[in-house]
Amino acid sequence: MAPIPKGGTVAVTGSAGFIGGWVVRRLLDKGYRVRACVRDANNAARTDFLKAMPGYASGRLTLHSADLDNPGSFDDIFAGCHGVAHVAHVSDYSDHEYVRMVCDHLIESVNKARSISRVVVTSSIAAVISESDMNEFVRRPVLYEDRYPDEHNPKRTPERQGYSMAKIIAQRAFSDAAEQSGDWDAVTCCPADNVGPIQSAHQKNMGPWQHNIEMMLLGEYFQNGAYRPWMTVDVRDDADCHIGLLESVHVKNGERYIAWSTDTPKVEEICASIDRLLPELGHDTPQVTDNFPDYIKEREAKYRGIWAGCVLRNDRMRAVTGIEFRDFDESLRDCVESLLSVAKVKPKLRDGFALRV
Repeated sequence: MAPIPKGGTVAVTGSAGFIGGWVVRRLLDKGYRVRACVRDANNAARTDFLKAMPGYASGRLTLHSADLDNPGSFDDIFAGCHGVAHVAHVSDYSDHEYVRMVCDHLIESVNKARSISRVVVTSSIAAVISESDMNEFVRRPVLYEDRYPDEHNPKRTPERQGYSMAKIIAQRAFSDAAEQSGDWDAVTCCPADNVGPIQSAHQKNMGPWQHNIEMMLLGEYFQNGAYRPWMTVDVRDDADCHIGLLESVHVKNGERYIAWSTDTPKVEEICASIDRLLPELGHDTPQVTDNFPDYIKEREAKYRGIWAGCVLRNDRMRAVTGIEFRDFDESLRDCVESLLSVAKVKPKLRDGFALRV
């Protein structure tokens, strides 16, 4: 099907979120009309930052209350739209019947609209790399779009890996529905670990990575994910990837694209980099705590070696969107400064330093 027209109308689910809020802003920057979908448009703590964006006063940006759990909630919102960026999270990823139900609600509203040509579904790199067995990365170390987790591993259950399983379910639900319809296509974006500036104070708790950086600022952090390095993407680049997929003439229904820079900083490097990038702040860099049980600690060298052998690829996203990914240093610096200025985080500083107020 066709890409969305320049200056067209795009609905964004999850607009109050970290990624969704940036999708809204970048769409406005590019001249689109945006229908921002949130659970409660009257929740000032979550929506005032949207109302402050250019385009809201003129009416080019409108806010809409909609609940993913309720069928028909998006019917009126999607009517007349050219595209949908479905960024919103569901409330329970371990209940896969519920996940399918939510997909059906959105798909029905897309079909009713009869104006939508493309839906971009936000998935996750979990749908690429979330393995029940670390040795699978030794066997298949190249991390790219055609790689899926080992779906036949008996340990891959909703209780253990519900999130990644649910993301794959959603991807397939939308692409199958689009193929059946023939009027629109569904393309999946698999973002990596989003880092970058928050736009509203509540967003510091709406994603693990900005919250992790907040913890570093407060003086405490721990090893994560069995010594997995962060696999990062700037949230602004992630938003541009979503928009690029809506616009691209090179994508097809059912395809998915990874949004990551291929930077792989380790958590201890990230902690130290705050002071390196912002020496004027005087951040008291915490020592990273290793909270893993002893049997995991004993495998640290093995796990770090496995991750070091992985190859991250973003060829396809760059080819179809033209995106140039930011360096992680820029993402970390801007994230820290937004946590200080927007969320008013009070960092732990060395003697002789004080936070400007």
